Amino acid sequence: MKYALLLMGNVADAECGADEGPDPSDFMAFDQEINEAGIVVGGFALDGAENGVRVSNTGTDAVVTSGPFAESGEFVGGSYVIDVTDIDEAIAWAKKSPGASFGHIEIRPVADY
Repeated sequence: MKYALLLMGNVADAECGADEGPDPSDFMAFDQEINEAGIVVGGFALDGAENGVRVSNTGTDAVVTSGPFAESGEFVGGSYVIDVTDIDEAIAWAKKSPGASFGHIEIRPVADY
């Protein structure tokens, strides 16, 4: 079954704890490990939320707003889509991610439409 691991950060601590948070090399090591496991079927890393644009439709007009988005305390920093046996295996991989330190990993089943 496919699951999306959404690596969530906090706008108030976008550097993930700065000095005591995970180092980029921790993320690269996890990336290598999960890719070598042969379960990754997709994913992405995102640039900072301050570089994003939000589009919403009010019915007649589209509203375009530049980031950051203060109304949200969290942001998606990246994702993996993995194909594993069950949710327990997805949880095990999420626990290994350095993104779980000073942030969290949201796991969502990928809908099979």
